[in-house]
Amino acid sequence: MEIRMDFLNCLDHDTSMKILRCLEDPSDLVRASYVSRSWRDFVIANGLCKQLCLSMFPHLLRVDCVIEPSCVMEKASEVGCSKFVEWETLKREHKAYAFLAQACLSFPFDDCIKDAISASSTDNYPEESIRNTLQKGDRVGRRPSYWSSKGQRKAAVPETLVYKLVADICVITEINIQPFQAYFQQGSPIYSAESVRFHLGHPKCPMDDTLGEPLDNCADDKFIWTYSSPEFPMAQERSLQNFKLPEPVVCIGGILQIELLRRVQRQEMDGLFYICVAHVQVKGRPLSSAFGVEILGPSGKFVLKTLSSAPRSSLPPSLPEDDALYHGVPLQGLADLEQVVNGLGVEVLDEDWNSEDDEAADEMDDELAF
Repeated sequence: MEIRMDFLNCLDHDTSMKILRCLEDPSDLVRASYVSRSWRDFVIANGLCKQLCLSMFPHLLRVDCVIEPSCVMEKASEVGCSKFVEWETLKREHKAYAFLAQACLSFPFDDCIKDAISASSTDNYPEESIRNTLQKGDRVGRRPSYWSSKGQRKAAVPETLVYKLVADICVITEINIQPFQAYFQQGSPIYSAESVRFHLGHPKCPMDDTLGEPLDNCADDKFIWTYSSPEFPMAQERSLQNFKLPEPVVCIGGILQIELLRRVQRQEMDGLFYICVAHVQVKGRPLSSAFGVEILGPSGKFVLKTLSSAPRSSLPPSLPEDDALYHGVPLQGLADLEQVVNGLGVEVLDEDWNSEDDEAADEMDDELAF
């Protein structure tokens, strides 16, 4: 007869934590929580999914709390103990952070720009509006399509373009920009910037879904920037240029600012420096089908809302819809914990598997059936 053992029951708390923290894939940690009731309780009670998610995406440290708008929790007085509320909160966070971490890695890539909000200046409005940058290429029919700044005598004067993203929570990986080549001017000059930098954040006050016409001179004090990228050099070329962020960034609040630094092209007819952009594209993973956010004032903290009504098709394929998927079958994809234990030099007694854990595993509900 095969002897099974639950080595977590044979180890002290710190060693068990050290072992399970070696799991670097959120789906592995979820699968580990399905091994038995005791493993599930250990993972939830110690917030391991939350810890993993925050280590992967530090911007989520600004989460103040997690709520499920469609779920009404029983009053603590009705269950007789405040520990019930604490345990329900831990379970809710476990489910939310496990799903969120996997969603940030596996939701499909898409174009993340919804609309243009403002430009720091526009030379000829609306013919050269920032909204033209939402169109692919540099022409619409026979008409040139681009945004142009106002002319400046000093090349060092920067310009900014601000956009609304498709969701209040997006994982942004890259931004693509195509400078405009004025093919109708002598010499076909290209009005690029020398370099570019990106800022992600949220508005200080709620914004309407219908933004109306883009504005000029939209002040920075309307937004809080929670991420600023390194400065990237921009080539004076007509091509769609790719600027990949050093690592994926979770944008909370759905606002992107493109900062165009230093002008390189002077217009022959007036001797002023301009920057012109034909097209802007933002690539990432919108999470609006599964999560919402509520910004808590200027503090930058926010409430993470898990949308229980999200369609199953939006869920990451590596997270189970039914806990039965992991009962009595091999845990495919789960890191070999025995190797982890051996690597730590931990000695585990050869004891029988706790039958109560085995029975509890068969009785587990579908609280993690995302």
